[in-house]
Amino acid sequence: MLLVAAASAAARQKPNYDLASRFSIKRTSKMVFSTSIRPEWFKGSNKFWYSWKTSEGTKYYIVDPVAGTKSEVFDMPRLAMQITEIVGDPFDAAHLPIKGLKLKGDDKYFLFDIESTRDAKDPYDSTKTIKKTFHFRYDISSASLTELKEKEKEKYPSYAHVSPDGTKGIYIKAYNLYWADSTSLRKMAVEEERGGSYKDSTIVEHKITTSGTSDHSWDGDNYKGDTERDSTKRKMAPNVVWSPDSKHFATIRWDMSKVKDLWVINSISSPRPKLETYKYQLPGEPGPSGELYIFDAASWESRKIATAAFKDQDMMFFNAPETAESKYEDYDCTRWLGDDNGFYMLRLSRDLKRQDLCYVGVNADSTHVVIKERMNTYVETRTPVLLKGGKELIWWSERNGWANLYLYKSDGTLVRNLTEGAFHVNDVLGVNEKAGYILLSACGVIAGENPYQSHNYKVSLAGGSLRQLDMPDMDVHAAASFDARYFVANYSRVDAKPAVALYDAAAGRKVRELEESDFSLLFAAGYKFPERFKVKAADGVTDLYGAMYRPFDFDSTKTYPIIDYVYPGPQVEANNISWSKGFLRTDRLAQIGFVVITVGNRGGHPDRSKWYHNFGYGNLRDYGLEDQKYAIQQLAQRHSFIDISRVGIHGHSGGGFMSTAAILKYPDFFKAAVSCAGNHDNSIYNRWWSEQHHGVLEKIEKGDTSFVYHIDTNQELAKNLKGHLMLVTGDIDNNVNPANTIRVVNALIKANKRFDLLVLPGQRHGFGDMNEYFFWRLADYFSEWLLGSSRRPEVDVTQMNND
Repeated sequence: MLLVAAASAAARQKPNYDLASRFSIKRTSKMVFSTSIRPEWFKGSNKFWYSWKTSEGTKYYIVDPVAGTKSEVFDMPRLAMQITEIVGDPFDAAHLPIKGLKLKGDDKYFLFDIESTRDAKDPYDSTKTIKKTFHFRYDISSASLTELKEKEKEKYPSYAHVSPDGTKGIYIKAYNLYWADSTSLRKMAVEEERGGSYKDSTIVEHKITTSGTSDHSWDGDNYKGDTERDSTKRKMAPNVVWSPDSKHFATIRWDMSKVKDLWVINSISSPRPKLETYKYQLPGEPGPSGELYIFDAASWESRKIATAAFKDQDMMFFNAPETAESKYEDYDCTRWLGDDNGFYMLRLSRDLKRQDLCYVGVNADSTHVVIKERMNTYVETRTPVLLKGGKELIWWSERNGWANLYLYKSDGTLVRNLTEGAFHVNDVLGVNEKAGYILLSACGVIAGENPYQSHNYKVSLAGGSLRQLDMPDMDVHAAASFDARYFVANYSRVDAKPAVALYDAAAGRKVRELEESDFSLLFAAGYKFPERFKVKAADGVTDLYGAMYRPFDFDSTKTYPIIDYVYPGPQVEANNISWSKGFLRTDRLAQIGFVVITVGNRGGHPDRSKWYHNFGYGNLRDYGLEDQKYAIQQLAQRHSFIDISRVGIHGHSGGGFMSTAAILKYPDFFKAAVSCAGNHDNSIYNRWWSEQHHGVLEKIEKGDTSFVYHIDTNQELAKNLKGHLMLVTGDIDNNVNPANTIRVVNALIKANKRFDLLVLPGQRHGFGDMNEYFFWRLADYFSEWLLGSSRRPEVDVTQMNND
């Protein structure tokens, strides 16, 4: 009798909508402000500036790493008074709406704008009224403010890829390449700023190509999933890379004629529903074919480069790293990775098991293979780093089952391993050739620490052991100065406030702490950090890492349903390592009255071993399910407050796919699932994700090559449904087409199963402005089926967050 009474009381547990309403995205954004720094490095030194917002407003700082000093850019109270006098609107230091702050004039002054409440005539259309914008210049050394009569003009339009010497720019118009000189580009920038119907008749445009069509454009885009990319209606930026001397540029032209169309219907467009058509290649279908061209920027003649090695191969450029000089150019210039004589590019087989680093000379007729990578699953890479003026390069590879760095000569001769160990190098942050070291980020180096936590290390260019430069037991993401002498470390954990520190990589020491996020308002609202945990995978050997989110009014004497928020990977897992403001699916959901967890699974994340990452290869539907179930069982054994008889699961996109698969694969374990925008049938999801992570068979018969793809789908399991399933999709999702959800709906109906379906009108993959509505439907569903009750229908929960 006591057990029955306890179960009945649990079933009637009241959902706490009031507590969840305190932590909406809108409200949280008013309680937590800055959580990381993006340093803006000075051109002529290792100084940088940044902004930081707290509950007391935004402040701006200049940091001198050499001196170890941090100073405010502005005297904010004085600046507010000065601007109030000029603009006429009252401002104070905590509410000064600075916009477009840029460091200019060889690091000597800042430019910024202030928008007034005063009405003014539109300078480009006298029939319109706009809010007057004031333009200011602030000199750093004299701390003086000057009002500018007009805004400093953009030098070139945003769509032009300008040569490194600034004399000419390339853009796309009506599927073809055009160029214009600097004089016309400046006039085009004015045209772009004015917008509308304004045209400057003195602009001179030069057509480079004439053969472009909608299916065979020169814009260098081989995906065409973006319905807004129509160069017949507006000029667009091309995918071109320039030689450093501005004498040549290269582009890849893609023939999309074999790629079929896909559609969504916007039912709420006016006056008639609108059909949207876009190119979308499905797994196994014929793909685009690319042609590499090098253009002479004097004669504008082109030469097609022989690149063929694999059927339906892919190609991509590497961009040269940003330098102090290139960062402060007043135009968009993408340089190729190489020198005046040629560049490096990547060539990949369609099944991604073969990858070639190629070098292309400006006078060559074909590519030259420098490094080959081969693997039975798929190969991944990073941008190479050139050394000694291009005579050597640093290459990232997982060839030994872990991500390590290798030093090569430019002819492809392996010199040595730069790192060698059972850890994962994320990337090279910078190289200081003069001091002889590489600055890199890596995971899994520190024994006993969560292997997803990233740290920053220094290693000699001669190879050797890694030297950790930052703090232990944190997830650290850094941005390095151009010479890799200093780096700014943004560090946090899911159970620790974000903070920022400055490090001297050369000396191997911390220079100073810079900031710590202001959580005062969040804590005052009742916020509490989640709890980290570690469990075993279903093999009993592999460690899995996760986080547990409890209600902030948690009572250890009560029992709670548990909800698993999932994303299977393989490119990322749902488990947060650093703290985030994104409470919607974890922290906030827990406040309704649940224990919510996120946990990894084998096959889920690239930052561990290649074995771990590729565990699900060939089994993309089911590979992570057993690990998720076993993790929940272990947690229930540890914690008496978890009710293992009330288990829910929820996910979005790949997580929508996984959560539906879970409730259908383990129908007696998972009692309720909410599955959003799921790629339930990967035969109609995009071929890049599906073929890479599941695999595709390259089949050759009688000299013809085809690609065979098969993956288990969720609709095949529809007959197994016992619990409660809500499927959710946006009706114009052009990433995961709504047909994925409809196919599961069809199978469930044919299997005579009861389920729920929520269609969000006019919404893409992320649900846009209906996220708040969706959250409460999510809360309703789990409250009904895991708590035994939900909110009263007359309560308009969407209005609980409008204050």
